[in-house]
Amino acid sequence: MRHVRLVVGLPIASLVLVLAGCVAGASPAPSSAPPSIDATAACPTAPAPNPADPAGWPVPGTTVKASVYPVIVSSEQICGRNRLLFSFLDGSNQPVASPDRSASVAFYNLGRDPGTPVSTSEGTFLWAIEGSRGVYVTSVDFPEAGEWGAEFTTAVGDGAPETVRMRFEVKPTGTPVPVGDQAPASVTPTAADVGGDLRKLSSDPAPEPSFYELSVDQALAQGRPFALIFATPAFCTSAQCGPTLDVVKGVAGDEPGFTFINVEPYKLTYADGSLQPELDANGQLQPVQSVLDYRLLSEPWIFVVDRNGVVSASFEAIISPAELTAAIDAVK
Repeated sequence: MRHVRLVVGLPIASLVLVLAGCVAGASPAPSSAPPSIDATAACPTAPAPNPADPAGWPVPGTTVKASVYPVIVSSEQICGRNRLLFSFLDGSNQPVASPDRSASVAFYNLGRDPGTPVSTSEGTFLWAIEGSRGVYVTSVDFPEAGEWGAEFTTAVGDGAPETVRMRFEVKPTGTPVPVGDQAPASVTPTAADVGGDLRKLSSDPAPEPSFYELSVDQALAQGRPFALIFATPAFCTSAQCGPTLDVVKGVAGDEPGFTFINVEPYKLTYADGSLQPELDANGQLQPVQSVLDYRLLSEPWIFVVDRNGVVSASFEAIISPAELTAAIDAVK
């Protein structure tokens, strides 16, 4: 058995650069939609591992030679229910996630018992960009904050499995608005604000008009369940916004009457026939107020909100049609 350190919390933008070309093939979709975050009012914290470096677990910051290295795509791991995205790289930082590569994970609370897994789960492969790069999604419940370990077992087809280990931190709470909280009543742009000219509102080359009919505060005031998408195809720092928005548009076609709201997450100005970013003094993109309201650290991001205005599910970066459809069905 070979153990390696996992690259944890890699920003979505960086991940896209390394996940540049996965093996093509058909991808099975999850049959349900576990929420990405389940808020915990008071989360206990496990003691620090004793000894600090339990046997069989790599020292943080070190790397042991292996043929594959796991990468966590999700930006945070928190106490409670998590929708965990991960992938694999080879020794040359080339992506090796593919539909024919299996992936299972055993999770260990290193501060309690580094020798016995708390839970195990299977990873389901998803295309991040169809036929180009992929990730795995799984659901895990962390009952305590603190230092945890994950043991990944992966194999290609009928090949010999390889086991790789990593250590990572589980935080007591997350940053984005969690499942179970009230959705902030943000005032978001609508087609009416730009005289119906969606070129002045959306960087999507083929915007879906119904995604810009209502503002978030209007949908909440009307007691409508809705899906809120933060995605900018033209200015996405992760290069994932366009593909994820296309998945959402595909689901919307099968959900007549359900409300979808897309928000460009950065300040934009329409000039010379196209939307242009409003950069700050350091040349950086500036988040719009709704991004600050929802406390987002990355894009794209999807929230599903029920008719009482409560966030019932959320999804970071990459989503399957089955996941989104199940989350919508739960709030209709």
